[in-house]
Amino acid sequence: SQYSAVDTNPLSVYVMQPIWNKIIKIVPLWIAPNLLTFSGFVMILFNYFLISFYDWDYTASGTSPGLVPTWVWLFSAFTTFCAYALDSIDGKHARRTQSSTPLGELFDHGLDSWATSIFVLSFFSVCSRDNGKTGVSVYTMYMYLSIVLFNFMCSHWEKYNTGVLFLPWGYDISQVVLIAAYLLTGTVGVEVWQKPLLFGYYITDVLVILLIGFSLFLSFPQTLYNIHRAHLKKTLKNDSLYEGLLPLVSPLLLFILLTVWVVLSPSNILAKQPRVFLWMVGVAFSNVICKVIICQMSSTRPELFHWFLFPLALVVYAAISGLLGHMEEVVLGVFTALVTAAHVHYGVCVGRQLSEHLNIYIFSLKKRVQE
Repeated sequence: SQYSAVDTNPLSVYVMQPIWNKIIKIVPLWIAPNLLTFSGFVMILFNYFLISFYDWDYTASGTSPGLVPTWVWLFSAFTTFCAYALDSIDGKHARRTQSSTPLGELFDHGLDSWATSIFVLSFFSVCSRDNGKTGVSVYTMYMYLSIVLFNFMCSHWEKYNTGVLFLPWGYDISQVVLIAAYLLTGTVGVEVWQKPLLFGYYITDVLVILLIGFSLFLSFPQTLYNIHRAHLKKTLKNDSLYEGLLPLVSPLLLFILLTVWVVLSPSNILAKQPRVFLWMVGVAFSNVICKVIICQMSSTRPELFHWFLFPLALVVYAAISGLLGHMEEVVLGVFTALVTAAHVHYGVCVGRQLSEHLNIYIFSLKKRVQE
């Protein structure tokens, strides 16, 4: 299917696109677009592990001055900008080198589906977790992450039904806000997050309110409106309501299972291991969404229940029923490692299959030699 995307965000159209058009000119023509996509993702990942090293349990910014060195925040601003730039020019570069392929589209969106959660998890280190005086509770973090992932899911669910990816306005805004937040933390210090901004509200409160407002009152209604418009124009990809809603079943069940674990965990697992748990949420979500993206690109039907829901349901049941006892944290750790390995393995396999099928290399513009 031909890839089509629509971007109506003024920030993107008037400010960012002219910048990307300048940057793209310095990219050598022999570089494969997927290499740009992947480099951006690696930078986000590296930055995430760097912050994790200094702030494993999200408490480092709760003290003044914070325990994370200033250079780390400035480096975060730099890597976030680079990743944002690379993610914005990879498609332009593919058209410029006439190497646009379904593999590139999948690679881009697949890595985005994972990067989305990593951006959020890195950002939580800026505002620190609740210590009685300042910070955000781990439950707010979980809700925040869920809303961001819900938004990501909506744009791809919409594309599944309409065939067009309407780029959500939130994307460019969130990237600019992230970069600004890192620069602010690096230049002023973490104290800026610990003083009320307006009427006793902290910057973090304002950001959470903005995020919820954006999702529920802008992004989600826009998705429904676009699907409704396609329905009126008779351009919907799926005739039945069942088929149209099918991709939402697994992500919603995933969210329900995870929330049950968070709420009913005997050892309060989210408070004990927020970084591991939230990482697992992001990886699981990414895997579920990748399946939807592949179905949408290949015009196939997604299965009703993603395979991952079965082991997750078992683990959640074992945890909340008290079967795991003191082992809950260990099981979460092992489970998270397995899920991450499965997701990476899945990505590598799909990439290899597609590169063989389309007769191209993933990271090179040379054509594969036919055997």
